[in-house]
Amino acid sequence: MSTPASYEPVATPRPRLTVEELLAAKGTPVISSLDDLAANTFSSDEELDEFLAFTRAERGRDLS
Repeated sequence: MSTPASYEPVATPRPRLTVEELLAAKGTPVISSLDDLAANTFSSDEELDEFLAFTRAERGRDLS
C-alpha cells in the first residue's frame, strides 16, 4: 500500500507545561540569589589573574 504524496503526519499535541512544572520534572533547584550561582573555580586570586592573562594573550594571538 502506498502513501499519497500529499500525506503529512499529524503530530500528537503535547500537554502544555509551565516553566515551574518543567523545572520540577527535571529536578532543577530553584535559584534564589546570585550566591547560588557562585563557583570556586580558582583557588586564589593569583590563579585567576594567570588565567585572565592567558585568555587575553590567546585572544590577541588569534587576531594577528
